[in-house]
Amino acid sequence: MKSLQRMPKLGYNTRKNILYLQPEATVCKGERAGLMIRSMTGFGRGRAENDNREITIELKTVNHRYLDISLRMPRALSILEDDARRHIQHRLSRGRVEVHVSYKSKAKNGIEVTLNEPAADAYYSAFLNLTERFGLEGKPDLAVMSGMDDIFIITEPEEDENELRRLFFSALDDALQVALDMRCKEGNFLAEDIGARCRVIGDMLSNVEQRSPLVVDEYRYKLEQRLKELLNNTELDEVRFQTEVAYFAERSNITEEIIRLKSHLAQLQKTLSTGGSVGRKLDFIVQEMNREVNTIGSKSSDIEITNHVVNIKSEIEKIREQIQNIE
Repeated sequence: MKSLQRMPKLGYNTRKNILYLQPEATVCKGERAGLMIRSMTGFGRGRAENDNREITIELKTVNHRYLDISLRMPRALSILEDDARRHIQHRLSRGRVEVHVSYKSKAKNGIEVTLNEPAADAYYSAFLNLTERFGLEGKPDLAVMSGMDDIFIITEPEEDENELRRLFFSALDDALQVALDMRCKEGNFLAEDIGARCRVIGDMLSNVEQRSPLVVDEYRYKLEQRLKELLNNTELDEVRFQTEVAYFAERSNITEEIIRLKSHLAQLQKTLSTGGSVGRKLDFIVQEMNREVNTIGSKSSDIEITNHVVNIKSEIEKIREQIQNIE
């Protein structure tokens, strides 16, 4: 149950002449909370009550390109809907957020229901006229009369808006904090997984970098042997031979792509360590990484490099899938 002993920070709205609960910074728990990656998946529940009222809030978040908030609130709390949206926007930047609010009044002097006598008389007279005009039998009974609109007048006690705000935002803060802690915990798992895959990609990229110069040497050797077989001991035109080797070396050179891919990889790891709402930035970096590795694959005809490229692309795709759930 929500403890109401801590003193919340209150503000005063001069235009509406009401008090309101000021937003508190909602962060993940832990020493490096501010540096943590956050998932977009989470669930939280908060409850606040006093002698007369009880408010329970359930909050569920899933991944989404933007921040999409859906609120289901009872009519008694509908006046707080706009403030609730701003409250959530202050703490979350991305994700589909579904909020379900239940409100229970425990006041003894609660809703009053009174008979609307003029409406009841009018309905009863109309029923009697109906039976006389069409020769029907029977008279309107209680079941029929109670089903008519406006027969009863429902009067609800006037709510203390300041107290409702205090309870509502106290429960909402609790639900947000629990959901955010869950998002941080899952985000930490995602960051560890992505970091491990980055290291795998780094190792494979080092192998590609070491293999790349050998590809030209092997091409030179194979071309020379093939020409000697075809020319049948005829003297080899060294100038044309070197030109062909140079052309192949230029066409298959992947040094720039390797340098850029290393840079993107370092930027990805740095962004992970920075933390915060970095999902969109990570997604952009992964797109650039995919572009570079595709270029490497198209330039190289070496089977070993091609195998590394396939494996690197597989790891990048797994990273991309994980990033889709990062705030």
